Amino acid sequence: MTQNIVSVNWLKANLTSDNLIILDATIPKVGDKTTLISSECIPSTLFFDLKNDFCNLESTYPNTIPSLKQFEDNVQNLGINSNTTLIIYDQHGVYSSPRAWWLFKLMGHQNVFVLDGGLKAWKNNGYQTNASYNTSKSKGNFKGNYIDSLVKTKTQTLEKINNSESLTIDARSPNRFFAHTEEPRIGLRSGHIPNSKNLHYSTLTKNNCLLPEANLNTIFDTFNLKNKSIIYSCGSGITACILALAGSEIGYNDFSIYDGSWSEWGTTQELPIEV
Repeated sequence: MTQNIVSVNWLKANLTSDNLIILDATIPKVGDKTTLISSECIPSTLFFDLKNDFCNLESTYPNTIPSLKQFEDNVQNLGINSNTTLIIYDQHGVYSSPRAWWLFKLMGHQNVFVLDGGLKAWKNNGYQTNASYNTSKSKGNFKGNYIDSLVKTKTQTLEKINNSESLTIDARSPNRFFAHTEEPRIGLRSGHIPNSKNLHYSTLTKNNCLLPEANLNTIFDTFNLKNKSIIYSCGSGITACILALAGSEIGYNDFSIYDGSWSEWGTTQELPIEV
């Protein structure tokens, strides 16, 4: 184990460990209307439904964080306890699993890890899969402790855009960041948060896994982040968490996620933008 990720070899060796639960947090990639989400899974996996159970469905914006009560209730329904070790993966590699990882961190659960490479890496190693997910046999006793420093609102993000001790980093593609292409969601302005920097999430992975720490250090060093707090943003709060995971692996732990991200900023006309 490192700080936040485990390898498929580690998981294979510890698959039947007591007090370990495996979660599949797969969601479709933005704009991908052809790839189907499969029920093929690593043995003993439970499905972590980011799009329904673990987001606020009453929000105007997609993927908004749920209330602590909603999160606790649905986590307990998965049989998760406050001392459970969680391994989270997705079917793309490292895409939506960091979002689930961050949600658990936000809700105060520290014993949570992302499976590097996800289901693709598991299958590439020739390991067994099941045709369907497990279901929980009992209710867990999970209780959260909401850590509000790990999330930012639009007002808090706006307050930081001219602060030299803070930097907002946007995980969207350069074409979206620099307004060279229209946003995939109808009604969004094009551009980016003033003074923010662009780091496309795809540059942090290779062959479905996170880059080695040396490569991550080289990338993050270009932003001069020493002694700065980081706000990660993206389209709707999903891929920003990939940046958070990668940064945390190399010691950038003073971070938060702008949960509304560009889905909120781009539709709020009074907020400034750059192109």
